[in-house]
Amino acid sequence: MSTTQTPTETDQAAVILTTLAAKEIGRIISEQDLDAEKVRLRVGVKGGGCSGFSYILDLTETQKESDEVFEQHGIKIIVDPKSLLYLGGTTVDFKDEIMGRGFVFTNPNANTSCGCGSSFSV
Repeated sequence: MSTTQTPTETDQAAVILTTLAAKEIGRIISEQDLDAEKVRLRVGVKGGGCSGFSYILDLTETQKESDEVFEQHGIKIIVDPKSLLYLGGTTVDFKDEIMGRGFVFTNPNANTSCGCGSSFSV
């Protein structure tokens, strides 16, 4: 099984969770009465979306042997190796603004992104 790593140990390999995003994940875990010790934030990509790939954010207790594990701000993050190829160095933030609220991805690997920010191409 993969070891838990911090962003400084992995540099650009990590998916980076901002403090605001971690607080929102923590709020959701608490609100849904999930076990904070068992639940993980799965970050990934899948084919589809208007630009070629869509981002995945999911709270799960299922972790595979091959998953990379990171812990930031008390949140355990898991990423499968294929998604990590596209997500290395990506920052996941949370915005709560007049025009909308939700998670925002800043991906240095993306050549283009769609207008809504939920898909990208490389």
